[in-house]
Amino acid sequence: MRSQKVPIYEQVKAFICTKIKNGEWVAGDSVPSESALMHQFGISRMTVNRALRELMTEGVVRRVQGSGTFVAKIDHVSSKLEIRDIQEEIEERGHVHGTEVIFVGTIKANKALSQCFNLPSKSLLFHTIMVHLENGLPLQFEDRFVNPALAPDYLTVDFSKTTPTRHLLDVVPVTSAAYSIEAAMPSEIEARHLKIKTSQACLVMVRTTVSSNQVASLARLIYPASRYSFKGAFQ
Repeated sequence: MRSQKVPIYEQVKAFICTKIKNGEWVAGDSVPSESALMHQFGISRMTVNRALRELMTEGVVRRVQGSGTFVAKIDHVSSKLEIRDIQEEIEERGHVHGTEVIFVGTIKANKALSQCFNLPSKSLLFHTIMVHLENGLPLQFEDRFVNPALAPDYLTVDFSKTTPTRHLLDVVPVTSAAYSIEAAMPSEIEARHLKIKTSQACLVMVRTTVSSNQVASLARLIYPASRYSFKGAFQ
């Protein structure tokens, strides 16, 4: 069933979408388990998980912890903003992605972080700060906190080759996410690393991802408004 041209995870997505389009599976029907799809396509669980995760983001299926994956209803309208890997996004435009790693380490959670992650006060969190560049121009300042229990190898990742988003999407299945977007002025540190003035407006996304009812990551992503715009969709 493998193809040299179409990535295998896309083949899994196409298989599921075809079943739904043909009416063989309808809203509420169970989709084959990860193990069944692994056996059918001869692929890894990570690959199957990527296919199902993307279908969930696209609103094609819904995943219920402990129950499985089901065909989603399509008779509702909801806003959708995909969790995109900034490196993939830049490379899709035919441009070169680069990373300036500023900090990789640990931090004791303050009250606000403890509440966000639902952890005891002063619990240990992983913390990374970096800037993502497009063709050498700073595009995103990323300040991220990660739950060590869900991504224990996070601090060993070579972030010059793999982004935090890519690593987390690969190792921590996202079951839900919440985000807010607002306009704000950058701090002096953010402005310096983004190579802009503190008077230049930025778009700030604060995004929380959840896996199996546990907060996996809290990220504050700052973009110069003159260099970036968010795109969404309705389904």
